[in-house]
Amino acid sequence: MSVDKNKSLTYRDAGVDVEAGHKAVELMRGHVRATFRREVMGDIGGFGGLFALGKYDEPVLVSGTDGVGTKLKVAFMQGRHDTVGIDLVAMSVNDILVSGAEPLFFLDYIGVAHLDPVQVAEIVAGVAKGCQAAGCALLGGETAELPDLYSAGEYDLAGFAVGVTEKKRIVDGSTIKQGDVLIGLPSSGLHSNGYSLARKLAFEIGGFTCADVPQELGVTVGDELLRPTRIYVRQVLPLVQAGLIRGMVHITGGGFVDNIPRVLPASLGVEITRGSWPALPVFSWLKELGQVAEREMYRTFNMGIGFVLVVAESDVAEVRARLTELGEASYVIGKVIAGEGVSLV
Repeated sequence: MSVDKNKSLTYRDAGVDVEAGHKAVELMRGHVRATFRREVMGDIGGFGGLFALGKYDEPVLVSGTDGVGTKLKVAFMQGRHDTVGIDLVAMSVNDILVSGAEPLFFLDYIGVAHLDPVQVAEIVAGVAKGCQAAGCALLGGETAELPDLYSAGEYDLAGFAVGVTEKKRIVDGSTIKQGDVLIGLPSSGLHSNGYSLARKLAFEIGGFTCADVPQELGVTVGDELLRPTRIYVRQVLPLVQAGLIRGMVHITGGGFVDNIPRVLPASLGVEITRGSWPALPVFSWLKELGQVAEREMYRTFNMGIGFVLVVAESDVAEVRARLTELGEASYVIGKVIAGEGVSLV
């Protein structure tokens, strides 16, 4: 490529449009402001977000970070960008919720090949919707135009959540005992994990497109695979504050098999009763497409349960009643046993 030596080069000539960045900020401003809590200080546009912590006896900050993974590939295929921001928030706030933390604020990072202000505003609208569901402020973020790093039309997302809990209310699984009960809260679908396998099964092995409507699903493949991850904060925090929870699990990458043991004390395992919660058709559909072994399904996908509570047997009725009052379905899906790991029965 020849270069006109008499032309004064600009940042835009190198692939970065600063004005598009300014336009994107203006388009997202209303979405961001809608998430602000009373503790937020200042406005959008500063170099750092300010948040007044408030009064706690022994506050412990809990942080988490995550992305959306290759679910983004489905968003690119669909040309739909208003839901993946919800996934971004959910993956981090559900993680810090496991420790009993109330999410306070969230930060996002969007790396793009070329900045499309409307596309970025759609993404941030989803992030803001997720923050409102979690009750946290979208306190800041970064959008970076990186033309030599990403393919045209593609982007990546990263999110960072900070929450707080009183030291005496930290939930770490240390009080879990043999005989405790596992209560599962339903997922909306795949959430944001297992998409490398799910995409291979749906698009390569099954030969489906995003617009196809398999009989088993009753919706388009694209709509099924873009269902947003559920956020469990408002349902679970009151139970934590009431001292009813001994341990929690966010069923993400690694599914049941790898995630549940992370919260168990030594020499304890769990027994999961298959069929104790309603099956979602997407999982049986994927399983049949690739003849995937059941154990592999349970270590890759959430199988219809997105969040697990470990409670004393004597508290099961109260916990489930409180969840019902909040409009949340719940299922007794297993129990804590002597041993190690996860048994499927």
